[in-house]
Amino acid sequence: MERHERIAKAIAASGKKKGEIATACGVANSAVTQWISGESKSLRPENLYALAKATGFRAEWLAIGEGPEKESSEESNVIRIAQPAMYRYPVISWVSAGSWEEAVQPYPDGFSDRYEMSDYDSKGPAFWLEVKGDSMTAPTGTSVPEGMMILVDTEADVKPGKLVIAKLPASNEATFKKLVEDGGIRYLKPLNPAYKMVELDKDCRIIGVAVRMTGKL
Repeated sequence: MERHERIAKAIAASGKKKGEIATACGVANSAVTQWISGESKSLRPENLYALAKATGFRAEWLAIGEGPEKESSEESNVIRIAQPAMYRYPVISWVSAGSWEEAVQPYPDGFSDRYEMSDYDSKGPAFWLEVKGDSMTAPTGTSVPEGMMILVDTEADVKPGKLVIAKLPASNEATFKKLVEDGGIRYLKPLNPAYKMVELDKDCRIIGVAVRMTGKL
């Protein structure tokens, strides 16, 4: 069951109208409609816990579908520690990332058949990429080796020092590099010193900023 389906079920079971849910969560009626339809890809922690309180369903179940839907009677006297909200983002290919700005809509139908969770609440549409090659593998300091997963926020602040996803005019795929600036000129710098920097000219597009990194053992 998708998150929006769980939310719709919880609201229907509560017997409350959308307006009542919106008031309880401190949002507009349209926001509740988007939660139910799945149009909204994120749900702020404060809204999630308010929704859980208003419907009687567990916040963890509403967010990621884990555990029972509601607290059992035996657990009613147990104080639970609040868990962070989780957000679901698609895992896409480097070619899809390279053509991101050309898409008619952020998440077109069939865009991805794989999704991963994160506690990061993105500023705009976001997606996961699996790192390829060793250009971002550094001998010391920050290193992002092949196989790591990076979460890219397409509306995060872009500034020197950030790890960014960019599209070079000579390639149909996106590239992953560190954005640096020297003498007023910006460059894409690999973390691996064996690779050369590339000047960020007018034909190069910054698609997003890497905001999370995770890997599998």
